[in-house]
This record gives sequence, C-alpha cells and structure tokens, in this order.
Amino acid sequence: MKTGQRESKIGFWSVAAIGVGGMVGGGIFAVLGLSVQMAHGGTPEAFAVAGCVALLSAYSYSKLSLTYPSQGGTVEFLNQAFGQGIVTGGLNVLLLLSYIVMLSLYAYAFGSYGAEFFPAAIQPLMKHVLISSVVVLFTVLNTMGASIVGEAEEFIVGIKVLILLAFVGVGIWGVDTARLAPAAWSGSMEVVAGGMVIFLAYEGFELIANSAGDVKDPKRTLPRAYYLSVGFVIVLYVLVSLVTVGSLPINEIVAARDYALAESAKPFMGHFGFTLISVAALLSTGSAINATLYGAARISYTVAKDGELPELLERKVWNRPVEGLLITSALTLLVANLFDLSSIAMMGSAGFLIIFASVNMSNARLRVKTKSSLLVAVVGAAACLGALGALIWQTATTSPKKLLVLAAMLVLSFSIEAAYRAATGRTLSPRLHKAFRWE
Repeated sequence: MKTGQRESKIGFWSVAAIGVGGMVGGGIFAVLGLSVQMAHGGTPEAFAVAGCVALLSAYSYSKLSLTYPSQGGTVEFLNQAFGQGIVTGGLNVLLLLSYIVMLSLYAYAFGSYGAEFFPAAIQPLMKHVLISSVVVLFTVLNTMGASIVGEAEEFIVGIKVLILLAFVGVGIWGVDTARLAPAAWSGSMEVVAGGMVIFLAYEGFELIANSAGDVKDPKRTLPRAYYLSVGFVIVLYVLVSLVTVGSLPINEIVAARDYALAESAKPFMGHFGFTLISVAALLSTGSAINATLYGAARISYTVAKDGELPELLERKVWNRPVEGLLITSALTLLVANLFDLSSIAMMGSAGFLIIFASVNMSNARLRVKTKSSLLVAVVGAAACLGALGALIWQTATTSPKKLLVLAAMLVLSFSIEAAYRAATGRTLSPRLHKAFRWE
C-alpha cells in the first residue's frame, strides 16, 4: 500500500466523530422548543422514538456503505437500487432540497440566538440580518476554499458536545420530576409527532456513508461507528431534553422556543448559562452551515454528474462546484428568511424521512448483495413512513396550510427532474422498469 493511501485512511473514532458531529450540529439548538411545544413532558420519549427510527435506518446505511463505498453516499445507494430514472432523480433532488432546508434551519437558529444579544426593539430585524450574513459569510469562505474553517470543525464539535454534557451534568440535579411524569405528557400521537418534527436533528449520521471509501477495516469499523454515534446522540438528546423540560415550565419553553435551550439554562446556571449555551449555539450552527454548504454543493455536483440535474451544477470553478454552492446559498437565503421555524423543521424532517425510507427500501432490494436482513430493512422503511404519517397527521391537525409547503417541496423535486428530462430528451433508465421488483 502506498504511503499516501495509508495516510488517507481513517479509524473508528474519527468515523464515529463524523457521525456525532453531523448529528449534533445546529439541530438540537433549533428544534428542541418545537418538540416541547408538541410533546410537553413527553419530550425525552419523543427524542427516544425519533432516535429508534434513525437507528433502524443506520442498519441499512451500514450495509449499503460496505457494499457501495462512495463519496456519493445516499445518492449512490438510490442509483444502485433503482437506476438513474425519474424516481431516483426526483429523490436525489429532494435530498438536495432537504439539505437546503437544513441549512435554512441552521441559519434561522443562528439568527434567533444571535438576536438575543441585541436590544428587544431591534431583535426581529437583527435576526434576519444575522440569518443572511452567516449564509453569505460561509458561502464566501467555501468559494475561497478557506481551510481554517474545516480544520476547526473537529474542535468545534468537541466544544459543543462538552457544553451540552456540562448542561446535563449541572442541570440534572435540579430537575422537577413532576414535569416529566406521564400526566404531564401530551397524547401518544403528539409525543410521536414531537419526535418526528425534530427528526432532522438525527439525520447527520448519514455523512459517514460519504467517507466509507476512506475507512480502515470497513467491515468492522463502519457498523460500529454508525451504531455508536447514533446511540450516543440518542442518550445525549434524551438527557438534554429531560433537563430542559425538568428545569422550566412548558409555557416558558414554548415562549422562547427559538432559543429554548439557552433559556432553560437560566434556572440553574443564571445569565452565564444563557450566554454559554447561546455561544455554543452560534458556534454549532455556524460550523453546521459551513459543513452542510460544502456537502450540499458536493451533492448537487454528484447528481448533476449522474445526469439528473442541469450541467450548470456540474461545472467547476477553481476546481470546486461553485455554481451548485451559489444556487444552494441563494435558495437557503429565501427559505430561512421567508418561512417560520416550524415550517422549516417540518419540511426538513419530512424530506429526510422520505429519503431514509427510500434507503431502507434500497437495502431491501439489494439485500442479497449487501447480505442484509429483509425484515430489518422493511421494518426500517415502515418506521420511517409511519413516522412521516404521524408528522403529517399532527401538521394537518394543527396547521393544515403548512402541508402545502411540504407538498410544494415534493412536487418541485419531481417537477425539476421531469422538466429537465423533457428539455434534454432523456428517457427513463431501463433499470427503472425493474426498480420495484424484489431480487
């Protein structure tokens, strides 16, 4: 083996850190308040339910990553299972749009936490200024290829995990257990929906798939890294939500839902705790925006290279897919500034539940090649679809108009794919006709 190849391989702890870093991004800081609004005292259970759905999907990801190690990750898995047809193309576009929604969520959270450092009179204005500024800043840095941000990523991940652990370690002693008792929960459907609206806080483990080709001893490393990272984050999220709900009345958490985690630190850490969590949120969402911008640009490049998006997104400038980056950033600015937090979270979680259901179905189709259990893959797909159903039910019950936003995202995904194929005269891949037949 060449020296360069040996140096490029990454070990178990580094791979697990990729998964943890992908999940513990800005999601927990942004959507915790939304989950509390739905599940009330059952919020820790809501996070546990969402984590179990993610853990089932991690099984399919680990099997597919071993069989098809590629930087394309999810895109490659869908292509292998269903061919490069309109269904796969539409799902790949949906994945790209879901990443844009994730970026919007991070930017929204950055603006919400940052605005709290300004006088109340100008906070609404400053939130939008900060939302736009952070997206533009990291777009410029990605365009320039500034390596310092990437080099700082592991440090930032470590800092935010330590701050969350400190939050749990200090706050757990003052938890009011009455606020967590079953009598304080919402209904069971609301608890499940409360977990699903924040499902996007778990989606980052799939980033491990993009590094599968560079992993040492992948047969041993990849499955362990997937399960450990998801398991660790489930425990972390459950504990964080337990301390949050146990430290502050529900109505106060809901009133501060855009920055709920910082607000919940006040009872036991005072203003210092509020500031500490707010700074952690700014670091987390900022680093998540940087990493996701790069990843989304790479996804647009991969999908375009497969012929499922216009070649404009495939072009490179300075050896980077800059067109995809700029389009991604422009769409992020629109979504983050025009939609509210609950709409953004609902779109993102629904998008990733559909994608994860498709990946589980991909593993079911390819089970002979991936040496997978059909039962586990099917149960994973069913869990994702059932979770999606709970989220849609909750949204239809409380804010039915927001379903139009989700419908528009789905229609847009497949319309872009269909329009591109119609404009270029491309036909469906012959493999698509076999797409839904079990091997």
